[in-house]
Amino acid sequence: MKNALGPRLTDSELFRLHEGRWRWVEEADQPVVTLPTEYPDSYRVPRHHHSRSQLLHALTGVVLVTTINGRWMVPPDHAMWIPAGTDHSVEMLGDVAMRSVYVVPDALSGLPESLRVVGVTPLMRSLIIESEKLPQGVELEGRAALIMQLLLHEVPHLPERPLALPLPTDPRLAALCRNFVAAPSPHATIDEWARQAGLSRRSFTRLFHRQTGLTLSTWRQQACLFAALPRLAEGEPITRVALDLGYDSVPAFTTMFKRMLGAAPRAYMNATR
Repeated sequence: MKNALGPRLTDSELFRLHEGRWRWVEEADQPVVTLPTEYPDSYRVPRHHHSRSQLLHALTGVVLVTTINGRWMVPPDHAMWIPAGTDHSVEMLGDVAMRSVYVVPDALSGLPESLRVVGVTPLMRSLIIESEKLPQGVELEGRAALIMQLLLHEVPHLPERPLALPLPTDPRLAALCRNFVAAPSPHATIDEWARQAGLSRRSFTRLFHRQTGLTLSTWRQQACLFAALPRLAEGEPITRVALDLGYDSVPAFTTMFKRMLGAAPRAYMNATR
């Protein structure tokens, strides 16, 4: 089942198209199906959920997934695991070639139980590409069946990446986080945020960690990555991105980037193209 979503379709036409695709996924007989889709820049899939878990893989482009618990960035050669029943919306940052693998929750023991961004290994990428060529929603045999079985068994082994940006529910912290996402800076401090929230440093630290699972320093670095990755994916110079985000130097930005993603910006982006 393939289609290309063009920018000339109306919102109602796109919504009907998505309803048809989701219905097809729900009615498929096989435990694992793959659905390829091409999306234009800035297209937004409205909030929805499905009875299957979804491995959302961006072959090209960057995807932003939003739930009530936060945001997750999915750059090229990464994927997002979305457990069954999770309400989520999807926004395209640039033209996106997406490949989604839909899995019934009990298809295999050991499948992830929570939202996460994972790195897509060369093996998994090849399996996804091969799987989209196979008949979908029908009984498979031989090589085709083995490809889908191996694809399913590889899911629990994909390495998790720190590309989540959980959002606190406390109104004071949520306002601070929204302001930061709008204008990221590496110079925000715990004392400054605690003062703006009307909390002591100790109370702020405990509350922020309880609501996000992260320290402010780690959350801030991940927010800066959220701002940087789409721009780097579009080919903007590293120097401009680093300085726009408030870093004093490119080496300082590169150090943060490498610590979070395991590679310097240029090497990382080259590897995802």
